[in-house]
Amino acid sequence: MGNSVSEILFLAISLLLIYAALGDLLTMKIPNWLSLTIVCLFILAAWLSDMSAAAIGYSLGVAVAVFAVCFLLFVLNVMGGGDAKLLTALALWFGLTPALLVFLVNVAFAGGVLTLAILAIRWKSHLVTDRGVWLPASLTTAKKIPYGIAIAAGALMAMPQAPIFLVAS
Repeated sequence: MGNSVSEILFLAISLLLIYAALGDLLTMKIPNWLSLTIVCLFILAAWLSDMSAAAIGYSLGVAVAVFAVCFLLFVLNVMGGGDAKLLTALALWFGLTPALLVFLVNVAFAGGVLTLAILAIRWKSHLVTDRGVWLPASLTTAKKIPYGIAIAAGALMAMPQAPIFLVAS
């Protein structure tokens, strides 16, 4: 896969992740088409980079494992369905490599920071809203955390280490 194609794919995924983060912040939803587009871009990238069948198999296995864990968290009402699908789609890009661990640790760290920030905002939101500043309900009153923000941040930080992008280097 040529550098320009790799850069275009990286840009496309980056824009999709920014859209996911903003959408989750404003609506507490991550649309299905977004995760599906990330999966389709992976298929295109795998084809363009002549990714081996074994590497594709490992990526699929990782995605299935991530989905299984996320589905359990969804059933337990710990994680939203959109978050589960986005994490699964992104897991394809990292495969069974050290970059997967970097991605998951980044998501966990970003999620912790996000949760603390939102708890602080909720605790003192009246200081902002009393001044007429609008804040999305996900920051002030929702009982859940828009975790798509953390997923997007974690992916954006780890994506340069994804094996599929390293092939082009």
